[in-house]
Amino acid sequence: MELGWLLWGTAVLLLLHVLMELSPTVNFALRIGFYCLLCLLSSALAAVACLLINGGRTVKNMRIIRAFVRTFKYFFGLRFEVKGLENFKVEGPAIILSNHQSILDMMGLMEILPDNCVQVGKRELMYMGSVGLITYLGGVIFINRKSTSSAKMVMSEVAKTMVAENVPVIPVVYSSFTTFYNPKTKLFTSGKIKVEVLPPIETKGMTSDDVTDLTDRCFSTMRETLFRLSGRPSKAKDSS
Repeated sequence: MELGWLLWGTAVLLLLHVLMELSPTVNFALRIGFYCLLCLLSSALAAVACLLINGGRTVKNMRIIRAFVRTFKYFFGLRFEVKGLENFKVEGPAIILSNHQSILDMMGLMEILPDNCVQVGKRELMYMGSVGLITYLGGVIFINRKSTSSAKMVMSEVAKTMVAENVPVIPVVYSSFTTFYNPKTKLFTSGKIKVEVLPPIETKGMTSDDVTDLTDRCFSTMRETLFRLSGRPSKAKDSS
């Protein structure tokens, strides 16, 4: 009986492997499904570790979460090339700003996440089972992105406080994922992600009237870096 189950299991795995090789759609669906399952299982295990070690909600739990997520890249054949970590060495607090591309962003974030970094995430994460639990335990601040006025109000207050307290902005840019991940074409393979932590953008001497100019400067700097890391002309339009 045990041999029979082993043979059936081997046959199913071989069939899935063949289908993944022959069909990009099947390959994409199975990889995404495995990624989501990995997130749920790892979150559950990490939550137990967080509760046992730190006892509840605290940003210190991010060290544990980071350790779990950093193993994900080995399952999907992803490599990270990180530069500029020394730019995190600033006196006092700072705001870290990064570009968002897909559900895979979390892996890149955990490659560079410094200690005692409080993250902002969409409120919907709270209702995603063990993922919601682990983000809560990690001290994530949730905002309602569906409510434009609410999200803008939160971010506006953050920007004003940042300028008032002379808190620098540290941009972090990830290269485009489109060479190995593209939901439109059902592409999901192994690949390399370039990550660059840019020098801090100082806010000393700025007032609330300068927030728009600061935002434009951050966007322009990150856009140029994205094109450079992705090997694209700087004037090209990027859809990621």
